[in-house]
Amino acid sequence: MKKPYDFSRGKRGAVVSTTGKTRITIYVDDLVIQRFKAQSEKTGKGYQTLINEALKSHVGLIEQPVTQDLVRKIVREELAANG
Repeated sequence: MKKPYDFSRGKRGAVVSTTGKTRITIYVDDLVIQRFKAQSEKTGKGYQTLINEALKSHVGLIEQPVTQDLVRKIVREELAANG
């Protein structure tokens, strides 16, 4: 027979530390969730992680990756400012 588990020093609550994160409840459109879940399947990242990254990017907490569209946008802005 296995040795019984000792829960005398056990603690209630989440097993994973959530330092720096806050649990919230929000309503998000179904189409938005579907899009992030589809992207999640392609990238292998969790859809909630992808949503968090998109929010961070939107509010300027992380740098956006340099894409062709971003370069075009910067060039247009510079030409408009100096033109």
